[in-house]
Amino acid sequence: MTAPVVVLLAHPRPGSFNHALASRVVDALERAGVPVRFHDLYAEGFDPVLTAEEAHTSGTRAEEFLAAEPDPLVRRHRADLREAAGLVAIHPNWWGKPPAILSGWLDRILVPGVAYRLDDAGGAPESLLSLRRLLVVNTSDTTEERERTLFGDPLDAIWRRCLAPYLGEPDVTRLVLRVVADTDAAERATWLDDVSASALRLFG
Repeated sequence: MTAPVVVLLAHPRPGSFNHALASRVVDALERAGVPVRFHDLYAEGFDPVLTAEEAHTSGTRAEEFLAAEPDPLVRRHRADLREAAGLVAIHPNWWGKPPAILSGWLDRILVPGVAYRLDDAGGAPESLLSLRRLLVVNTSDTTEERERTLFGDPLDAIWRRCLAPYLGEPDVTRLVLRVVADTDAAERATWLDDVSASALRLFG
């Protein structure tokens, strides 16, 4: 059986364009026979708040403690990620970062013993995941020139440089759709086609 792809959606408003993107990606992959583990973080009520007990970054004792996670939803997300060969993250660009619920997902799911092993807190992580490809789809209301010259695209640094080493250095593809607020239905339809085609090319 083909290894599954985890698809994460982080947008609070049902009916948003992010929801449409996620639906097209999931539909395209499932039609191609790819097992999908879809998680709409807001709809699931994922709790993004890292507890004091979970706030460990290294060492075997931390792994043992985190393995006893009491939250069944967190356990399911961790298990899905362990089994996955690919990850798709769909979210808006808010203040140069993911929505808080997705940041909390990263805090609670990418933990020692699940995503990586780190014997020395100052060392380099040993990934425990089998992710080969990562597709990040971002919606934005910032022009490309303004993003590049004024902000420096912090989301690209987050996914490509900060997170990829803890995900096993997958091949990273990032699609930025902009300026969403000014687009018409025809352009959005083209984006939906392009994003679903990219998902099929990477994971199908």
